[in-house]
Amino acid sequence: MAFDPAALPPEVSAFVAERHLASLTTLRPDGSPHVVPVGFTWDADAGLVRIITFAPSRKVRNLRAAPGSRAVVCQVDGGRWLSFEGPATVTDDPARVAEAVRRYARRYRQPGERADRVAIEITVDRVLGRA
Repeated sequence: MAFDPAALPPEVSAFVAERHLASLTTLRPDGSPHVVPVGFTWDADAGLVRIITFAPSRKVRNLRAAPGSRAVVCQVDGGRWLSFEGPATVTDDPARVAEAVRRYARRYRQPGERADRVAIEITVDRVLGRA
C-alpha cells in the first residue's frame, strides 16, 4: 500500500516510532544493490529520513558517486513493513549531522564520537508498506 509521506496514517506513524533497525539500499557504481542494516529516524515535519554513518563507508561512497541517486530504508517487523524512498544526499555540515545524531540518540542510544561522522538524508517522496 502506498502512503502520502506528508500525511501518514496514525498506525503507520506509530510503527515508524517503534525502535526497530532497518535495511538501507543504495546502488553501487556498477548498478548492483548494496543493502546494509542501519538505525534511522523519520522527521515527518521535514519529510526526511536521517542515518548517521562515517564518511568512508560503502553506502556513502555509493551516494557520492551518483549525486541525486535514490535510496530506500525499509523497516520490518513480522508482517508489518515500511519503505521510505527518495533522493539521498550525504552531509558533513556540523548542524545537520548534530541533528541526525540527536534524533538517533533519542530513538536508539547515544552513539560514540567519530571525527568522520556524516549523515545521509533521504528526502522521502514515496512510502510503501503495511503497518
